[in-house]
Amino acid sequence: MTNNEPRPPRVYLILALGLVSIMLSPILVRFAGSAPGMAVAVWRTVFAAVLLAPFALPRIGPEVRQFSRREWMLVLGAGILLGLHFAAWIESLYHTTVASASVLVWTNPIFMALLGFLFLRERLSKTVVFAMLGGVLGAMLLGWGDLVAPGGQASNPMLGNSLALGAAVLVSIYLVIGRVVRQRYSWLAYVFPLYVTVAVTTLTMALVLGTPLLGYDPAVYGWCLAMALGPSLMGHGAFNYAVRYFPVALLGVISLLEPVGASIIAYFLFDEVPGLVALLGMLMVFAGVSAAMLAGRK
Repeated sequence: MTNNEPRPPRVYLILALGLVSIMLSPILVRFAGSAPGMAVAVWRTVFAAVLLAPFALPRIGPEVRQFSRREWMLVLGAGILLGLHFAAWIESLYHTTVASASVLVWTNPIFMALLGFLFLRERLSKTVVFAMLGGVLGAMLLGWGDLVAPGGQASNPMLGNSLALGAAVLVSIYLVIGRVVRQRYSWLAYVFPLYVTVAVTTLTMALVLGTPLLGYDPAVYGWCLAMALGPSLMGHGAFNYAVRYFPVALLGVISLLEPVGASIIAYFLFDEVPGLVALLGMLMVFAGVSAAMLAGRK
């Protein structure tokens, strides 16, 4: 499946703003760390759905009624996967460093390229493939350097890194599904039912696990609201908008900038000091993303 629709200039600005918003996600999770990860995931996703409702409900009716049964299954499936992604990734930040969790969750270009090729018939140029491999290698160096550097705060890196890697697989499948649905429907018609499904998924998980949702410091709910406004609506919303115009693997390469930005912010806020290996990884990520973007524009 390919899409030759011209990319409007605004898509680059939207994607850039979304990427900056996602960079703040692990930082905001850390600030809300007095509550369990599952509770943070619930309130983040519930707030996102509630905030979007006044804009979506008056507008999306005609499009949503056109959804076929298959398309409803795709949207619901994507929402469940994204809900599981949030639960796994947020929990990973309680056990490993910001850089490691961010890096591992954004190794998804490998999974996205494979899924895009198998199911969407998206072929990538050699330049993008090499850029993707270089960027992923840089991300892995960043994560490894973060673990061995002085000042790391990983309490259980094996568990945290495993959760982050699982979150990478989940978000890759979700973005591939979004690439399919977004070819026919507007951003709002796809994203609102998606976010409602995400909220229901995380809430169901919390109830099954017996996670308390009330009684935390008011600041926790404020940080969750900030996550809903920034990383969820602006961040994931931007990627759901851009997935109509970009191959999923190329979006995966671009997203590798997220752990670089998050690591820099974590250095100043949490004293998570990157070593020389991590710095080398950051440079490789920048180089890979730049090469992929240049090739993608061509």
